Amino acid sequence: MGHDHHHDVENMGDRRLIIAIVINMLLTLAQVVGGIISGSLSLIADALHNFSDATSLLIAWVARRISRQPADHFKTFGYKRAEVIAALINLVTLVLIGLFLVYEAMWRLFEPQVIEGWMVVVVASIALIIDVVTAMLTYRLSKHSMNMRAAFLHNVSDALASVGVIIAGTLILLYDWYWTDTLLTLLIAGYVLYQAATLLPKVIHVLMEGSPGDIDIDAVIEVMTQVEGVSNIHHLHLWQLDEHKNALEAHVVIDDFSKIESIKAALKKELAEKYAITHSTLEFEEDHCGEACNSCE
Repeated sequence: MGHDHHHDVENMGDRRLIIAIVINMLLTLAQVVGGIISGSLSLIADALHNFSDATSLLIAWVARRISRQPADHFKTFGYKRAEVIAALINLVTLVLIGLFLVYEAMWRLFEPQVIEGWMVVVVASIALIIDVVTAMLTYRLSKHSMNMRAAFLHNVSDALASVGVIIAGTLILLYDWYWTDTLLTLLIAGYVLYQAATLLPKVIHVLMEGSPGDIDIDAVIEVMTQVEGVSNIHHLHLWQLDEHKNALEAHVVIDDFSKIESIKAALKKELAEKYAITHSTLEFEEDHCGEACNSCE
């Protein structure tokens, strides 16, 4: 029953993603057309950002499906890192788009164009509504996934960008301040680059098999050495298999090999309960040198 419920939740999440992808693709098309007709660079900038979100959602959807594949002879740890790779692709794309928008905005300073404010306000208002709906669709999924969390934040930033575009269009209508369009483009680009700079290190850290940020390795060693029968821990490696699953391997020096099973069970229990490390590989060695082993590597 539990498995069926989990499967239903996953399917519901997939349906939400598909709906979000479709409405964002339609929105992107409308924004591009509106931006070309009105001459608004900030509207086209918002469309490009929105297209990156739609693409991000599509990649996230594909990655979610791949990540559910069971472990096999080719991927013995399974396919969960597909979502981390998807996040990396999305973030690198965001960086490229952000840099492109900066280039276009700076070029517009030398070649200003007339912009139809009403078109900007109307299309951006529609974009704002769809951005809010998309954010609502992805909010629940974002709580448990780095990939979906990035997609959710992108939609929130899109909503903020749409608000900014509406403000720029209104100022153009009221005061003919065409420079606000370029300014808003730079702000959108800056926010895109800021998001990418914030999330990229976390994604790369997982792909580089970095240790979990919330676990102190020295504390883990201390807890393990406090288990009765353990005299030393060395060659310890701790890394993230994916966003939610940690792995550990270590050499464990023990006093009495006849107690190896009980010591192993105690170690795994401590690791699971205190650090949520459910995958651990322990190699046991007999203590032949007593305290001298504390200096062994």
